[in-house]
Amino acid sequence: MALLAQETAGVCRREAALSVEVIDSNVPRGRFRSALFDFDGTLSLVREGWQGVMVPMMVETLLETPRHESRERIEEIVTDFVTELTGEQTIYQMMRLAEEVERRGGQERDPVEYKREYLARLWDRIEGRVAALEGGRAAPEEFLVGGARGILEALKERGVELYLASGTDQDDVVREANSLGLTRYFGERIFGARERYWEFSKEKLIAQIVGEHGMEGPDLVTFGDGYVEIEQTKRVGGVAVGVVSDEARREGVDEWKRERLIRAGADVIVPDFREHRKLVSYLWGEVEEV
Repeated sequence: MALLAQETAGVCRREAALSVEVIDSNVPRGRFRSALFDFDGTLSLVREGWQGVMVPMMVETLLETPRHESRERIEEIVTDFVTELTGEQTIYQMMRLAEEVERRGGQERDPVEYKREYLARLWDRIEGRVAALEGGRAAPEEFLVGGARGILEALKERGVELYLASGTDQDDVVREANSLGLTRYFGERIFGARERYWEFSKEKLIAQIVGEHGMEGPDLVTFGDGYVEIEQTKRVGGVAVGVVSDEARREGVDEWKRERLIRAGADVIVPDFREHRKLVSYLWGEVEEV
């Protein structure tokens, strides 16, 4: 049995909803020169379950403060701000944790220390996945969102320049993208979090892509499962495709993601890329309905 399937065995499955859902049919289509992809949850499943590591760590931390609320309320607060900051560099979520600790009368730690603790816990979860991929004991397709390679090939065939951007640390993004066989699609256009975190953001990258190539907003299409890339793409007038994979099941729609990405401004919603031909045909204005 595939490694990720083994990890999620016992989860009740349902039929995959393979569809392309158009939210705003009035956006300009067919002009795309560049495409920006988020990494975790959009293309890669290597870090599937990261929220299940980050949220409990933060809840534990806040429950140690003098003026904390109930566990249920703390979980709600943490889930909300972790979700809101998904797509940003991890350090921003840790900075928010430090603020929440201080707000409740606790002694906050350096956000960098919180980040180290989180990454150590996450590594315990994903170390076996990375080792299996790099050792050839797992096929890349086991840890790719359905149809991921197909959408990249389809865009490449149309001459679209591809960019990869993630809130995960740069070296880790490159390592994991390489283990999944994705670096050949992006070349040097892979961007992740930096130690000098203020020097990089998806907002800056989007502005750079548009500005350096003399592009207008409709020349850019973005694919992502977080607020940040969706909102920033819409701010420059680009087209945003929200990817709402149920990562644990590897099929179907995560309704929680769907609702939030629609609120963030997604023009199109897809559960994954298994129907990439239909999606690309719609984006290029070759069909009016999907």
